[in-house]
Amino acid sequence: MVLKLHGLSVSTNTARVVACLHEKDVDFELVPVDLFARGNKEPSFLAKNPFGQIPVLEDGGITLFESRAITSYVAEKFKETGTDLIRHESFDEAALVKVWTEVESQQYHPAICPIIYEFFGKPVQGLEPDQAVIDANLEKLEKVLNVYEAKLSSTKYLAGDFYSLADLHHFPYTFYFMKTTWGSVISDRPHVKAWWDDITSRPALKKVAEGMTFGENQ
Repeated sequence: MVLKLHGLSVSTNTARVVACLHEKDVDFELVPVDLFARGNKEPSFLAKNPFGQIPVLEDGGITLFESRAITSYVAEKFKETGTDLIRHESFDEAALVKVWTEVESQQYHPAICPIIYEFFGKPVQGLEPDQAVIDANLEKLEKVLNVYEAKLSSTKYLAGDFYSLADLHHFPYTFYFMKTTWGSVISDRPHVKAWWDDITSRPALKKVAEGMTFGENQ
């Protein structure tokens, strides 16, 4: 049975899951959810995710939401195919992957997400971005990236010398961030920039990037 992923290719959280599915060479069907028509608030969708957010994954009898939980499920269920994103044959490496996936969700995401919302999200709603919010979160992001720069000076990827979910989870928001006027926050840190260039050269992420066209006309 082909997996069904309810979401949108331009969505950061959907893109995170799509990237994982491509890395694992898993067939899936992307089922578009019309957010502008509030399709995510329809009873049929709320039955899948009561919070009314994308993406949602349906795999036979199980329905999952929250993108990071979905990628973990996919990486574990299909651990024998495609890229080993969880390092299932090494307990120590797998533990480091978990640490750095937590770093992404608890340190990196809270800083970068408001910037993306202010820059891309507000104009779509006819609202003016709040530069004070952007500046405050850029300062937070730079502090996080200073830690990354130090870490990536000793390992090729965040959890070690291997690509994993820890790196993949950073892709969607960073991809859009690099389209803002503050991309130098990444490019001015040589080890972070080398890491970013490396992961974005991966065929799976190149394929995902093709659908991430949100804000291209801004």
